[in-house]
Amino acid sequence: MLRFGPATGPVAVVALPLFEEANRTRAFAVTICRALAKRGVASVLPDLPGQGESVVPLADMTLLRMREAMEGVEAKVGTVGRPYAVGIRSGALLNPLGLFFGRWHFAPQEGEDVMRDLLRIALAGNAIPSGSSIYALIGSNNPVVIAGNPISSAMAADLQGAMLYDEPGVPLRTVRLDTDPKPADRHVPGTPLWRRAEPDNDRILAALLAEDIADWIATCEG
Repeated sequence: MLRFGPATGPVAVVALPLFEEANRTRAFAVTICRALAKRGVASVLPDLPGQGESVVPLADMTLLRMREAMEGVEAKVGTVGRPYAVGIRSGALLNPLGLFFGRWHFAPQEGEDVMRDLLRIALAGNAIPSGSSIYALIGSNNPVVIAGNPISSAMAADLQGAMLYDEPGVPLRTVRLDTDPKPADRHVPGTPLWRRAEPDNDRILAALLAEDIADWIATCEG
């Protein structure tokens, strides 16, 4: 887990996208965290089980286990500062269990959106037979390797019905790119890094989002 910013005060707990997109957004997330630190806001960027440098195999993961791990990060961070969840893309699916003081999502995906992307990549890479439906992933006895990521049937089933957190009484802010027609509290210009063939960064967008996060946390803190 990477730690940025001051030792006290509110802490943004950043969740990277699931599976292959993390490699395309990790440097971007680190840039956001560094920009937050310049604004006096602390942040952490954990490698949850099945992600990044974690020694836990992705093939053994379910969405519930990853959510429980995020809850554990929140509990740890909560001993030193008030935690706020920051979810990038499908990383926004990982924060429903923790007692976060608020949730900020950038270009969030529902579970069905993630599954459609996985199916497209699986078909393009011949990981499943041509013409297969989403149930080829959910009903498989063995993990299906998609772009190098072994996805278990349990993970696929969890994702298919996974919804974004949206409970009354807890601050929630959604930010999307201006090319995304879905509803949001704010649309911003920028690059959809998750569509790039290789990992990249967008420092201008990262600074813009860090400013939005910092202002939102300040509003939540009152």
